[in-house]
Amino acid sequence: MVSFLKVWLSLALLFCYCYSLGNGAYKLQERYNWNQLDFAFPNQRLKEQAMANGDYVPQNGLPVGVEHWGNRLFVTVPRWRDGIPATLTYINMDHSVTGSPELIPYPDWRANTAGDCANSITTAYRIKADECGRLWVLDTGTVGIGNTTTNPCPYAVNVFDLTTDTRIRRYELRSEDTNANTFIANIAVDIGKNCDDAFAYFSDELGYGLIVYSWEQNKSWRFSGHSYFFPDPLRGDFNVAGLNFQWGEEGIFGMALTPPKSDGYRTLYFSPLASHRQFAVSTRILRDESRVEDSYHDFVALDERGPNAHTTSRVISEEGVELFNLIDQNAVGCWHSSMPYSPQFHGIVDRDDVGLVFPSDVKIDENNNVWVLSDRMPVFLLSELDYDDINFRIYTAPLNTLIEGTVCDQRSVVFGPPNTVALQKPVAPYSRQYLPPISHAPGNIHLPVVPHHQQTFVTRYTSNNINTPKNFVLQQQNALGLESAGGPHLFPPIVTQPPDGLKNYATIRNSGWWRQSQQQQHH
Repeated sequence: MVSFLKVWLSLALLFCYCYSLGNGAYKLQERYNWNQLDFAFPNQRLKEQAMANGDYVPQNGLPVGVEHWGNRLFVTVPRWRDGIPATLTYINMDHSVTGSPELIPYPDWRANTAGDCANSITTAYRIKADECGRLWVLDTGTVGIGNTTTNPCPYAVNVFDLTTDTRIRRYELRSEDTNANTFIANIAVDIGKNCDDAFAYFSDELGYGLIVYSWEQNKSWRFSGHSYFFPDPLRGDFNVAGLNFQWGEEGIFGMALTPPKSDGYRTLYFSPLASHRQFAVSTRILRDESRVEDSYHDFVALDERGPNAHTTSRVISEEGVELFNLIDQNAVGCWHSSMPYSPQFHGIVDRDDVGLVFPSDVKIDENNNVWVLSDRMPVFLLSELDYDDINFRIYTAPLNTLIEGTVCDQRSVVFGPPNTVALQKPVAPYSRQYLPPISHAPGNIHLPVVPHHQQTFVTRYTSNNINTPKNFVLQQQNALGLESAGGPHLFPPIVTQPPDGLKNYATIRNSGWWRQSQQQQHH
């Protein structure tokens, strides 16, 4: 009987494990979920009153943005439909560790009054908490979406002190900063030498522009008309959750900032929504208002990510790891910014065809934890959600856990066969500090993009998978002037694949070839 129970228990555990692999996110851990959103009204009577008069319609709320700071997890809910009582909300994580908590208006109910332009937030999308304890919120001032959109208030930058929960600045964008088609959902915040040396960048998705706001100058300006802000006419077809639809007009959308470079400036990466390509520009250009009309060639085009690679949100860690949502694939992708921006250096950190249907927002917090919000947005907009099912989820995981075993994990080892020198940290060949400005990467953005005749064969082996050897371009030392920048030995010799028969991680680790390469590496 005891043996039978042991066998039964083992089979049950195995079934549960396999089921979880097939139905849940592998690395991301589900923290919160909702069938429909609930709000923390002062009391039940007021909630029922709001539902009776249409001020609160539970089925009309869709969360789109997430941000973590301290013990609070902020969630934004745009007023696309009637009955959204608050657009800027948070979860008290001390009181609600998991589950389906009520959303608390931030900083209070009054500050979420639609149409009260001077005192409140009408509609918020993506938000950003900075290292100075401030929450940056762009109020679009809009109600509705698409043809139903009205603009009771102007676009306005709102900044809150998170230690006092008070608004410390409101700045209305100038009329020259927007146009009749403007739609802004994304924000990136750039802190320089101190908290006053701060800039915010806003991507105008349908007006095809990039707006800059200076905290110190309390002034804004707009970069317009660059072709990189526009959608790719070949990439306007989408397939999400069994729905085929066209978002062919969607231009510049997701943005992310790198850590500061040696010159003190960051690189802003961005993508149009209807595109599979990423672009870049130095904040040295964006911070200079005089460059608005003379900066076309300071923007850089990178390679395409590959097929089914639409993305709306991206973020870069202090270590240079970029995470981005892949909305066609129900997945979150990664790229290490020390590597070429080509498909073989892109990885998938997690995928879930149920839980990650439209991962709307991706963030990395001050503790290097990742937060992902999924919301089934296309189903909400184009079809109808099943409110008996879980529709909205917030996941979290440590960044190192997510990238482990992917091509983005720089802790992995790059090695070669006998008689070659192994390279333990593959960052070195692409370390930006060694690369002087070159013709294809103006504005001090140093991107490893070279002609095909200047290349080295490199194989990357990660902790749980072996990738097929790839040719990736590596600038020859004389092409970059590295003899004077850092000496002639920055790059390793050619690194190739292991001997035949060593085709998986286990056999490679147990082989004499691995041990020999490791000995060479440490000596």
